[in-house]
Formats: sequence, C-alpha cells, structure tokens
Amino acid sequence: MRKLSYFIHTTADGYTKGPQGEFDWPVMGPELSDYSFDLGEENDITLYGRVTWEMMAAWWPDAESRTDHPHVVRYAPIWRRSRKMVISRTLQKDEWAEKVIGDDLDTEIRALKEEPGKGLLLMGGARAASSLASLGLLDELRIAVHPVVLGGGTSLFPGLDERLNLRLIETRTFDEGVVLHRYEVVR
Repeated sequence: MRKLSYFIHTTADGYTKGPQGEFDWPVMGPELSDYSFDLGEENDITLYGRVTWEMMAAWWPDAESRTDHPHVVRYAPIWRRSRKMVISRTLQKDEWAEKVIGDDLDTEIRALKEEPGKGLLLMGGARAASSLASLGLLDELRIAVHPVVLGGGTSLFPGLDERLNLRLIETRTFDEGVVLHRYEVVR
C-alpha cells in the first residue's frame, strides 16, 4: 500500500502562513532544494489543498520566466509534467490538476493508496492535512522548520481536535538553518 506523507514548511513558532497569509519567509537553499527533488523520486502523486494549489498554479506553469533562481529553473518543468491532485470541496477542475478530490476524501484517498506506485505526497495544505489526519490517512510528517517567528497565522493542523501520536524517525539540518523533523504517525 502507498504511504501518504505530509511535507510542510513551518516557522519556529509552528505557523505555516503568517497572520495575513504571508508565505514569504521560507528559504530554499541548495540542500533543502535537493531534498525536495528526492521527495519527488519517492512519490509519484502530489496532493495539494486548495489554497496551496492556487498559489502553486499561479506560479509554477511559467515560473522560470519570472526568475533565474536555480531551484525554480530546475523544478518548474518537473512540476508541469508531474501528477498533481487537489483536495477541495469548492474547486471543480483546473487545467494543471489531474483530478480534484472533493466530498468523498476518505474513499478517494484510500483508493489512491491501494493503487500500485510510489508514495503520495501532500505539499502544504494545512487544512487538508487536518482532514486527512482525522480520517487516519496520514502515514508520515516531514516538517521543515525555518528560523523565523511570526507570532501568529495558520497552525500546522488547524481544526484538528484529536491527538496525533508521532514517532521521530529522522532529524536533519539544512543550509539556511532549516531543520527537518520526520515523523511516522503511530496508530
């Protein structure tokens, strides 16, 4: 069965976005960039929550025409050709998404997990992660903690009202002072 991992950037005080929705604080240095490409090798479907999806779909289709940042130039063509699905009850379809997973999240994600292939990766999407955790569908968390404090914003699992027990399986420090904590969800 495929594993579903949640990869998210957070601040040192545990926020995935700032109080005004700002996401200008993550730093993608060369080591963290390489790690993100390794994630792509481990997973063959990337899932996004709607808000994260709208940010990604507005940037990545032509991102390398906007900047010459090495990560962007390397990742944009990979993003365009990768399998991408959106978790949303409001979005109907999108030209860059293979599928929008709507009201029956439990059934649709369980079916994806049972298909042959590599892992499933939820990129961002804190609210989607909360829904998946509530359904018992998350298998792993990969939390990249950036050296910044925002003092407020969107938490790592907004609205999750139950305990999620975790077992630490890896800690890794990257350039720019980013620390990755990788956890297995304990059932």
